[in-house]
Amino acid sequence: MVLEAVMIVVDNSESSRNGDYTPTRYDAQSDAVNIIFQNVVQGNPESSVGLMSMGGKGPEVLATLTTDQGKILEGLHQTKKKIRGNAHLSTGIQIASLALKHRQNKSQRARIVVFVCSPIEEGERELVVLAKKMKKFSISVDFVLFGDIDEENQAKLEAFNREIKGNTDSSHLVVIPPSSKLLSDQLLSTPILLGEGAASGAAGVGGDAGGASEDFPFGVDPTQDPELALALRMSMEEEKARQEKRAREEAEAANKSNLEAVKEEGESAPLLDKDGQPSGSKKDDDKGGKSDDADRMDTS
Repeated sequence: MVLEAVMIVVDNSESSRNGDYTPTRYDAQSDAVNIIFQNVVQGNPESSVGLMSMGGKGPEVLATLTTDQGKILEGLHQTKKKIRGNAHLSTGIQIASLALKHRQNKSQRARIVVFVCSPIEEGERELVVLAKKMKKFSISVDFVLFGDIDEENQAKLEAFNREIKGNTDSSHLVVIPPSSKLLSDQLLSTPILLGEGAASGAAGVGGDAGGASEDFPFGVDPTQDPELALALRMSMEEEKARQEKRAREEAEAANKSNLEAVKEEGESAPLLDKDGQPSGSKKDDDKGGKSDDADRMDTS
């Protein structure tokens, strides 16, 4: 999978106390954050994930980019005690972009995943300007809109998504209405976890978390069995990695055999024999053994 650095922004505003998502909006986010972390790190061991909140008095970085899930869990636990105030969406995205800008591995693709479950105070024009800035910095931004799914909130995020997306599918807006399913389970069937190739069949701009993909490469509808779809995708990536490793080992073995067969100028035999030993060593040992036997016979 793609090598990436992902900053996850959770909404810990007063609205996250609502219990319309099981068990609460904040706890539903926490479960989804863990799913995203596992998907990113298991997809590529060199990828990393960071965490921050955008509610209360202002955005706060809870965990810098890491591969340690314990730091993410600790940040979520601390933030549960700080549920208050309103969400600061624009400032939160800007701080997340700064954290990504200072990532150690510059080859990682930068991505921000923002959970929004409260009214958005920023205006549409302000968000469009911010989207242009993120696009300039080559930072993808995914939104998970749930909870306060009104027309105004959705319209603002759609405008942001249109501006940053352009002609690519690198950024997504996923709208997840309340249902009997867990937020994290519904997120499994979205392009945020399934990747860009599943964008046409999973949740997209202005859509819900459903939508089957007829062209899904594994023949499994991710909306019907998201866990199986994700497991199949991970299995395919692991098999691909094993095949690449096997090809490298075979190439190295071929290069080694070619090296053993190389003869130096003026030499009648290769430098190394088939056992990897100097080609004349065995004969010399045999001659030496016979000479020693002769000496012992003469002495006797």
